[in-house]
Amino acid sequence: MSATLVAKSLAAGHGDRALFTGLDLVVAPGDVIGLVGANGAGKSTLLRTLAGLLPAEEGEVRLSPATATVGYLPQEPERRAGETVEAFLGRRTGVTEAQSVMDAAAEALGAGVAGADDAYAVALERWLALGGADLAERAADVIADLGLGVGLGQEMPTLSGGQAARVGMASLLLSRYDVFLLDEPTNDLDLDGLARLENFVTGLRAGAVLVSHDREFLTRTVTGVLELDLAQQQINLYGGGYAAYLEEREVARRHAREAYDEYADTKSSLELRARTQRAWMEKGVRNARRKASDPDKHVKHHRGETSEKQAAKARQTERLIERLDVVEEPRKEWDLRMEIAVAPRAGSVVAALREAVVRRGPFALGPVTLEIGWADRVAITGANGAGKTTLLAALLGRVEPDSGAAYLGPGVVVGEVDQARGLFLGAESLLDAFGRQVPDWPTADVRTLLAKFGLRADHVLRPAVTLSPGERTRAALSLLQARGVNLLVLDEPTNHLDLPAIEQLESALASYTGTLLLVTHDRRMLEAVSTTRALVVADGKVTES
Repeated sequence: MSATLVAKSLAAGHGDRALFTGLDLVVAPGDVIGLVGANGAGKSTLLRTLAGLLPAEEGEVRLSPATATVGYLPQEPERRAGETVEAFLGRRTGVTEAQSVMDAAAEALGAGVAGADDAYAVALERWLALGGADLAERAADVIADLGLGVGLGQEMPTLSGGQAARVGMASLLLSRYDVFLLDEPTNDLDLDGLARLENFVTGLRAGAVLVSHDREFLTRTVTGVLELDLAQQQINLYGGGYAAYLEEREVARRHAREAYDEYADTKSSLELRARTQRAWMEKGVRNARRKASDPDKHVKHHRGETSEKQAAKARQTERLIERLDVVEEPRKEWDLRMEIAVAPRAGSVVAALREAVVRRGPFALGPVTLEIGWADRVAITGANGAGKTTLLAALLGRVEPDSGAAYLGPGVVVGEVDQARGLFLGAESLLDAFGRQVPDWPTADVRTLLAKFGLRADHVLRPAVTLSPGERTRAALSLLQARGVNLLVLDEPTNHLDLPAIEQLESALASYTGTLLLVTHDRRMLEAVSTTRALVVADGKVTES
């Protein structure tokens, strides 16, 4: 059915910090609203509020019609112990819940409960609308089309990150919600997955609100942009696509700065005039007192009159200042200035594989013969499940080849942002987890560095595992600045990062002089980062293009 989601005067906060207030939004059929803002601005909070998973602190969310279905797909698909792929798809598409409601209504109908027939009719209609009647058949087709190579009965925790991302994609393709709320749907998708996602989103008749930091995806899909500007504490809605938003935002920020500068200059000029007039008045009063014995009453009168005129002018100027329309100074945005510390260079050969074969269950990578030299900047691409992460593990000596040989050069100091951000997934505090990596650093210095990356007092004492994916990524990047590296390994580094941080990472990579291994499906990053070599991993084989 066609449905419209309306949010009116929404407000949300985190502790004593306001995230947004007075937020209004209308999502009509066919609208694709891109939700952008810095990490911590409240994007995921807003999606969860629109989905009804969080109560609104102020305001309301309503659907027209009220029976419309809303599908919320979070950043990281929850992989529950024992849950099969089929059960996961049922849960994510809303069919499982609808089935449960329908079963309860059928039981009430069989028991002759008053009004049960109407309740069952509503439940049945909802189940059918969500695609419950043929979900199993459609799921098998979509899984096969995505080339997953897993059965519907396989348990979700046994899947690789890439496979889980594709099952998440399958759940989206199978969904038949009236409104879609998508939180970072591009994370972990390969180029084929991104193309499918773009086709799905652009072909939607339903309305959608999505969070993404993939600039190319936003450019190709959104029809409007809602910006949560944390620095200015503003909510800005822009019509048109992502490119139009960037242009309009730049113009709006320039005009805001010009308006404030004009106001500040006018106020400063008037304040100077008022001070001068007051000074002249006070000088006149002092002169009049000093020469109070002057016998000429006309001169005395003139001096007093002049002082009163200056006082009147000063009061008039002060009234002009009071009548000025106050223009608030645009707040300075938090600005990440990232650097990558470089360790002394390693040898000419940084890492190498010689006829190496690595087997992981039924999957085999190789045989691979590959040499990574000093200052090589290597882009590594390939479909999910092709073996990119296995290749990195072999090059870094994390797995022993089943045959052949692997070599990691002496003096190689590895700095890594892995796909799972695994250093910061434990129960210990972020401060302790980070401190273990730089044991010689004083606690104060650790806090200062983390604060540079937007991780402040309310972050560093929390268990690292409770941080958002974006915050864990910032912590991993800050570690690259804390200790020198000469082999930098980045596995999907833009996942969960906000747009300013991505741009800063690209800038830092431009000045990094060591060896770089970059795995990414971010098309803009592949264009922005200078590389000297390109490796393509496909079906366990590695070729250089």
